[in-house]
Parts: sequence; structure tokens; C-alpha cells
Amino acid sequence: MIAIDYQDRRPIYEQIVEKYERLIVSGVLAPDEQLPSVRQMAQELSINPNTIQKAYSILEKDGYIYTVRGRGNFVNGNEDVSNRKKKIWEEKLVQLLREGRELGIERERMTAIVQQEIGGAHD
Repeated sequence: MIAIDYQDRRPIYEQIVEKYERLIVSGVLAPDEQLPSVRQMAQELSINPNTIQKAYSILEKDGYIYTVRGRGNFVNGNEDVSNRKKKIWEEKLVQLLREGRELGIERERMTAIVQQEIGGAHD
């Protein structure tokens, strides 16, 4: 489910955090679903268990997962986390559109790009 891109300049733990965030926000991972253990993930990805632990700690701090001592890590069912992530995405999109306008990119071009990316160009 998680694959590491060794060409990516970001640290491995950041890649793991981002991929789990996407899986959780998109609903691929259901609330209260158990994540693989730190040891299991480390073996599957052939990386240091401390890297997995760091990623899991960040996910827990950000509210994406919760830990049950002796049982493992589970997906948090709190929709606030998903809504917060979507709000951040919206803010980034608005910022990019503003930058495009400042660069002189025409409205029609920005609209065409957005429609192409969301599949609206085929409607």
C-alpha cells in the first residue's frame, strides 16, 4: 500500500506521512482500521523501524491516527482532520490561482488546466 520513491528528495518519513494522510483523507483506510506494526512496515519497506516510528508519531500528533498501547496504531475517525486537510488544499489552490493571475496567465488557460486535471475537459 505504501511505496517509497528513492528519487524523491524528501525524507522517507515525510513520504510515509504524506501517503498515509492521503489514504486516510480519501477514505481508503477506514476509521479504526489498524495500521501495520512498526516492525512489519520496516520489514516490508526495508527501512529502519525508527523511520516508521517517526512517521507514525507525526501522524498521531496531527490527529490522523491514535495509538492503543500493546495493540498498535489505528486510523482516527475524526472528520475534523479530513476537513482540515481539504481546507489547506483549497487555500493552496487559491494561492496558486492568484500567483497565476499575477504572472499574467489568462483565465481561460487556468480554467483549461483545472478542467483537464479534474476530468472536466471531457464533459
